[in-house]
Amino acid sequence: MARIAGVDLPRDKRIVIALTYVYGIGNATAQKVLAEAKVSEDVRVRDLTPDQEDAIRAVVDGVKVEGDLRREVSMNIKGLQEINSYRGIRHRKGLPVRGQHTKNNARTRKGPAVAIAGKKK
Repeated sequence: MARIAGVDLPRDKRIVIALTYVYGIGNATAQKVLAEAKVSEDVRVRDLTPDQEDAIRAVVDGVKVEGDLRREVSMNIKGLQEINSYRGIRHRKGLPVRGQHTKNNARTRKGPAVAIAGKKK
């Protein structure tokens, strides 16, 4: 089992898909990493040679992923909250940050609907 950036990659998937299991690596970044490491996108994780794994690891070390990226994102949000920007206030209240309407939707940000006491007759 290949372990890259502290994440165990699934053995039976193609390497280009398996790399997306690492936080901060999407499809486009995975393709760039493999091109730079000179590894085919079609090879399965279980078929990687140790040399290929090392080459991929070396390239991924140059990309900000996992813990460092999570820390940076949380610090950016914390900074918005500290300066009391509109976006920071929306983060603090748990509401949509990017201009979405909240009258009917936004369930994932607002959470489940809370029943109003005494409403039912």
